[in-house]
Amino acid sequence: MEFSKYEATANDFIMLDRTSGGPVPPADVVRALCDRHTGVGADGVILMLPSKSADLAMRIFNADGSEAQMCGNGARALFRFALDRGAASGESLLLETAAGLKTVTVAGGARGRGLFTVEMGAPSWMREDIPVSGTGDAVGIALEFPDRSFTATCVSMGNPHCVLFVDDVDAYPVREVGPLVENHEMFPERTNVEFVQVVDPVRLRARVWERGVGETMACGTGACASVVAASLNELTGKKVSVSLPGGDLGVEWNESGVLLTGPARRVFEGETVD
Repeated sequence: MEFSKYEATANDFIMLDRTSGGPVPPADVVRALCDRHTGVGADGVILMLPSKSADLAMRIFNADGSEAQMCGNGARALFRFALDRGAASGESLLLETAAGLKTVTVAGGARGRGLFTVEMGAPSWMREDIPVSGTGDAVGIALEFPDRSFTATCVSMGNPHCVLFVDDVDAYPVREVGPLVENHEMFPERTNVEFVQVVDPVRLRARVWERGVGETMACGTGACASVVAASLNELTGKKVSVSLPGGDLGVEWNESGVLLTGPARRVFEGETVD
């Protein structure tokens, strides 16, 4: 099976071109491909597919084989992949995703720099949209555990996010707390978890525990959710730089929705051995 490896802010993906047909890999194959010791190694597998309602369609599978609704870093990587494969040629791409249609554009005509902007759509912090059990909004809600509790703000960016504000993101036990929150009973579809340190009104630092993956170097929808949550709690403005272990992402929340800007590039191409 031929594949390409792409990364977007060190969030890495195995890209499969299925515009002319081909199988959708089952969960066990996805897990095998994403294994960093015995496979190619990646945070997920992305399929580029034809679409009747957009220029192209994207399906994304997490490293554990589960399917995700949306991935901002993955959308940028797919546009770069489409340009490299000749499946796209312009400055913008209308992309069909499980979270709806998304527009990806070359940022400021900066194709040579590999920067792309994704129109992520409008966020929601209502429990039924995320989803989170209960009714009303999910700003400043309590997450209770037998030995600890957290105050969280939860946001949907087409997929679920739970944002926790911390004093020191580097020292925080992300790998301990992340899976606890991901699988909390309040989240019927599990959740992504962001650990966010506010640097100043225009800068955040964050680490992300991704649902079905674990801690990743970056998460585009997670960066967007972090800015929305910080703004809702009056900790930042609505145009913020988010620094993640894999690099910086620009997020702007305006009246039309959330814009995510960052890089994407090809790493290598290969072929698996059956």
